[in-house]
Order: sequence, then structure tokens, then C-alpha cells
Amino acid sequence: MATGTGRNSQRVRTAPRALIALTAFLFLLFTPFDSPAAEETIYDGGVVAADHAAASEAGKRMLEAGGNAVDAAVAASFTLSVVRPYSCGLGGGGFMVIYLAGKGGEPSRPIAIDYREYAPRRVGPDYFEKIDADSFTIRYSGRSVGVPGTVAGLLYALEQYGTLDRATVLAPAIEAARGGFEADANYEKVGRSVTAWYESEPSRKERYPFVWKSLLKEGTIREGMVLKNPEQAEALRRIAAGGVKAFYGGPIGAEVVKAVRRRRGEMGAGDIRTFNVVETNPLVGEAFGRQLITMPPPSSGGVALQQIFGILERFPDRLEGAAPDGAAYIHLVTEAMKHAFADRARYLADAAFVDVPVARLTSESYISDLAQRIDMKRTGRPETYGTKAPGDDDHGTSHLSVIDGDGNAVACTETINMYFGSRIAAAPFGFVLNNEMDDFLTRRKTRNVYGLEQSDRNLPGPWKRPLSSMSPTILLKDGAVEVIAGASGGPRIISGTAEAILNVILFDMSAGDAVAAPRFHHQWVPDKLFLERGLRDRKLQADLFGKGHTLKAIETVGAVQLIRERSGGYEAACDPRKGGSPAGIARR
Repeated sequence: MATGTGRNSQRVRTAPRALIALTAFLFLLFTPFDSPAAEETIYDGGVVAADHAAASEAGKRMLEAGGNAVDAAVAASFTLSVVRPYSCGLGGGGFMVIYLAGKGGEPSRPIAIDYREYAPRRVGPDYFEKIDADSFTIRYSGRSVGVPGTVAGLLYALEQYGTLDRATVLAPAIEAARGGFEADANYEKVGRSVTAWYESEPSRKERYPFVWKSLLKEGTIREGMVLKNPEQAEALRRIAAGGVKAFYGGPIGAEVVKAVRRRRGEMGAGDIRTFNVVETNPLVGEAFGRQLITMPPPSSGGVALQQIFGILERFPDRLEGAAPDGAAYIHLVTEAMKHAFADRARYLADAAFVDVPVARLTSESYISDLAQRIDMKRTGRPETYGTKAPGDDDHGTSHLSVIDGDGNAVACTETINMYFGSRIAAAPFGFVLNNEMDDFLTRRKTRNVYGLEQSDRNLPGPWKRPLSSMSPTILLKDGAVEVIAGASGGPRIISGTAEAILNVILFDMSAGDAVAAPRFHHQWVPDKLFLERGLRDRKLQADLFGKGHTLKAIETVGAVQLIRERSGGYEAACDPRKGGSPAGIARR
């Protein structure tokens, strides 16, 4: 395939040497990222990689019970609701990509399930502007809460594609909630951060009491502390017994509506009773000799990954012999990211409500045009990326990857948006509600909590789903699963997922090395290249700065959970940035 060799016409001023040296020195003040060496195990009977060990073990139990990848994914997700209450759970939503390998002569089949939260019917495009909402209202009030979809989505996947019954699949989550689990280092870290938010305004302890008292233990969370959630155990028990109706049509759903309306939200009983799960065709593309199976809009991750990978494969001479921590490689991937994020901002939204030009944005001719506009010597101004339109933390998201012994695979990413979402809880049932409304363009010409620019296409609307960066992804090579990956981390999900996958397919890294390697991120606007600590070498900084990049330190670029094929089985790894460990069946 032809190599892109285009030139940008703009000029970038050469930085003075003293300024380069000063910049490099400031970056070196940070300690290099210490990536623990991963002990690789080959699993040939199936494996689950979730960002908490208890969730991975829950999935493993399903595999040992004869269940498939979907059973394992659903069990792991419900368990994450208990052990990662600040990342995902019953009050959130998500995307699931499934690959059914086909057996007994049946054809293989890729599937995408969308259970992303959506806006209540009384919320229109100018809703937040009419009420003159400030950022606090948009993020921490009943008006910030989208109709939750996690329970509907997980049970839909289980009923349509799983093999085990609800009671079996939900049992590990119920046990964790009732019997307790140990808080890990990530829970303690998040606890300290959110405790500081409460301490900065003491009245918040009374306004958001369930998170403060039950999930943060009034700021005393420490690694190793045993935490129980009997209220969520009861919710899960009801769901196991009664299915979707137990959540959406019974006391649990009524409590969700009550909690939202108590905080001046617009959600009604009709909104939650009629939540609909959307099964659709995944976005399927080709890159580097692989088939890429991802989510279509309202996920932006699928389009972004196809653009990034499509651009990069047009530079074979630049990739051959490249170093994953070298300036030339980082510059090239960054330029591809800037094109993808520019188009994300201008065009992507819920395709059920607006025309999203997915086919054009992922076409061979368009991606070739983007590649030809990349200058390997210097970066460009923001307005030169994507189509020229007319006129620190991973936050509340979790990803899990699963494969079973028959080669069926699941990539599942779920969220409540920010840590502990809206901080509003359905307290009698032990879970917090999302603040997903901030993922819409709530006020024109403003950025959201992640600093992302968005177009009017992503304004809210009745039952409309907000744009998301979640990127559950499955790669096939020669018709078999090679990589399953995804991440948490707001817009950094896309960067983290892309770089971990590239580490496998370009550099043949093990699963552990692929997720632990230091990463970088650029989301077009703000025009800054964010670097983890492991990428703050003096010469690397000077080379990137010399290409015109504005450099900024960042603690983490997502938290990736990845499975890759190796030696007739699979390696699995959970990102050391967040914790967790894989669990699976190794017959050898």
C-alpha cells in the first residue's frame, strides 16, 4: 500500500535551545512510570480480563460451569457493579461487542449491543441553556442523570447469546455484595480523591450521603478494608429472580426516578419503563491484514480506531523498525489521532437522530487523503485536521475482555461517566446513578469535563444517547480472534486501546507488556500532546518539542484490559494503572 508523504503548508517556529532544555528538565521532574513485569500464562480453556480480580474470577466460574464468553462477561460485569461502584454499575450503561465463532457448521457472527444511557423525554436540545445550568448542575444533580441501561443490556445479552440462567450468573455479584470484598489500591486512591471533593464543601456530605457514608466510609477507605453492600445484594437478588422487569418496572426503577426527581431531574416512570436495548451490526473494517470489529455511533471509538489504523498502515516504511517509544512513531500516531478526534468533534453523535457520515469517514479514499496531509517533520494547527467543516484519571468507566474455549469473544465497556457518577444514589438498593448527560453538548461553544469540543449534532434530545469514547474492540486474523481490547479513561479510552493493540500487532508484545508500556494521548483540542511518565526522556522530549508539539504531563492514558492469541491459547493482562488480574482455564 502506498505511503502517505503529504506536506502541511504551515510553518512552525523553531524553539530556542534554552527553552527546549527547560521543557525537558521540567518533564524529568516526574519519576518514570514503573511498569511491573507481567507473568504470562497461556489459557486455552478461556480467560477473563477485568479491572478487578473478583470480576475476573466471577467470569472464570461461568467458564468452569460450562458457560460461554457471554455468560462470563455478564457475570464479570454484575460483579464490577459491586467492587468498582465508582466506575460502572446498575446505574450506568455501556456497549458490548460479541464475536460468535460458529460451530457445528454455523457461520461466525459479529454482534454489537448498545445499552448506552439516554436522555429523558422532557430534555430537548436547549434544555441546559434554558435553565442556565452551571457545570455543577450538569454533573451533580438529577438533571445530570441519563436513563440507566446496564441491567437491560446485560440481561439482553445473556438471554439472547448466553447459556446459563440468571441465578447462576448473578451469584458471584450477590456473594460479593453480601459477604464483602477487599478494597484494593485503586479503590483507596479513588476514595482519597473523592473524599477531597466532599471535604472541600462539607454540605456535600449531607447532600450525597450514600456515597459518603456507605461507599467511602466517611473518607476512611484503605486497601484491604472489607466492604459490604447489602442494599445492592438485594437489588441483584431481585434482578436474578425477576429479570428486567424487577429493575425497570418495580421498586428499583421507582427508586431511581425518585432519587432523580428529588434532585430536580426530569426523569419519569415512563422513561425508565421503556428503556430499549439496540442490537446492531458492529462497525467492521480492515487494517494491517486484520478484521477490526468495533462499535458504531453513538460510540466514537469505532470510527476513530478505523481512521487511526487506516492512516498508520499507509506508512509501512515509517513503521518498519520503529520504536514504540521513539519520537518518529509517537509523532505519526499523534497526527493520526488528531485527524480522528477532529472528525469526532465535528461529525459523530447518535446516528438514530442525526446523519453521521460513517461510510465516508472510514472510506479508503478519505483515509488516504488524511494520511497524505501528515507532515513527518512538524505538527499542524488544529484547523488543518479532519474534514474542514463549514463555518488525569480513568473516571467512571470499566472494560472487560473475554474469550472462551470455543473461540467466542466479548469486549464490553461500561460507565457511569465520572467517579461515582452524579454522586446521587438509589440508596435503598445500593448503587449510584450516572452523570452521563455531561457527554452531550449541554451548552453550545463549551467543552465537557474532558475538555472535548463537540458539534450541535451531539445536543441532547428525548431518548437520544450521548456520544461516547468507549471502544470495545475485537481483532480477527485469518478468521480467528487475535486481540480483544478496550479501556476506561474518557477520551483517553481511544488512545489507550489503539496503542495497546498496536503494541501487539506491530511490535508483537506480550499481553502484559502491551498494556503496561507507557502511553501518550492527543485529542485535537486542546492542542497538547499528553505523555505518561515513562515517555519523559530528555532527548525524546526535545525531538517532539522540535516538531512543534506542546507537551504536557499526564498520570495515565486509560486503563486497558487485553487478551491476545499466543501459542494456540491466549495471554491476558489487566492494566497495572488500575489493578485487577485475569482469571481463566489453563489446561496445560
